[in-house]
Amino acid sequence: MGLPLAEPDHQGTGSSSLSDSEKLARLRLIRSENVGPVTYRRLLERFGDAQSALESLPDLASRGGRAKPLRLCTRADAEIEISELHVIGAHILFQGEPDYPPLLGHIDDAPPVLFVRGHPALLKKRAVALVGSRNASVNGRRFARDMANKLGEAGFLVVSGMARGIDTAAHIGALETGTVAVMGGGVDVCYPRENKALYDDLVNQGAVCTEVRIGVSPQARHFPRRNRIISGIARAIVVLEAGAKSGSLITARMALEQGREVFAVPGAPQDPRVKGSNALIRDGAQLTESADDVIRVLTEMSGNALSERQSRHFEGMPATNVDEKIVDQARTHVLQALDFGPTDVDDIIRETGCPAGAVHVVLLELEIAGRLVRQAGNSVSLVLP
Repeated sequence: MGLPLAEPDHQGTGSSSLSDSEKLARLRLIRSENVGPVTYRRLLERFGDAQSALESLPDLASRGGRAKPLRLCTRADAEIEISELHVIGAHILFQGEPDYPPLLGHIDDAPPVLFVRGHPALLKKRAVALVGSRNASVNGRRFARDMANKLGEAGFLVVSGMARGIDTAAHIGALETGTVAVMGGGVDVCYPRENKALYDDLVNQGAVCTEVRIGVSPQARHFPRRNRIISGIARAIVVLEAGAKSGSLITARMALEQGREVFAVPGAPQDPRVKGSNALIRDGAQLTESADDVIRVLTEMSGNALSERQSRHFEGMPATNVDEKIVDQARTHVLQALDFGPTDVDDIIRETGCPAGAVHVVLLELEIAGRLVRQAGNSVSLVLP
């Protein structure tokens, strides 16, 4: 098909360091069986480019003990997906490209590719995430609108998840200044349906983005993954009216793991909608009563370690050479160190005494073979037979 991978001309997003062939190979790589975000990064670090990584997958799977053939994404399937995205005017941002969100590119499991409708240049702005209850009070929604509006006027991009309640109010409050919704399904799928007018406004005035392939409806398993993107894009996250079991608390936890600032708006103890928010404050989140509280802290942070430096570029990287004999020697030791429960990768390296590079190669082989899964916090576990 030979489809062009450049962004649509009507909303160009700047130059890219990646060739069309590398972009196509990267999409094929992340769409291939047993390749997740962390594995994707490890493969590019080891082999230098996506085409070489693709060609290595069958051998890696075999070394990891896989008997049946590995399913690789075909060139034709990747080209069809790209064509469908271009039909709706969607932009394709790969990790390491100039328009990829700067802070997001530095989290451990950064999405290898984002699909964007609207104005992708917004994703380069300093961002604050606002999240909270779907069953929000009238006062809570008004507070979210006002805070989003003031954050936008101060030059911040407002990020949220387009859920009903607090998310919706935050997007509405920042429409004029810049807001992005991170979706739990395909970039063409509006969810919830009641937010169709807001979705259209975001496409026209802001942006919607996702790592999920086009046409896929949101599923429960997508939302925790979506939440890491919301917090990963932002410098800080503000939680409003989150219940004791709110998904917003998952986003807050991810923000802490990513080194982001976490703010929470306090509420009356009698209201179950704020038990999670109040608990965050009790556990150390910064109490905030206005957008000024957030702006002041982020202004003081300017110039510190959480700077929006450029994401790493994988194209043209030299392959990471690890002696195969050393890998062969490490394989038995690594397998003995693994368990069906989460085991920290650093602990495996320390306990086995094997070189870190060799350990990572063995883990890569096992994951491609489908015998190992990545867990939160740089941990891995064997897959139950």
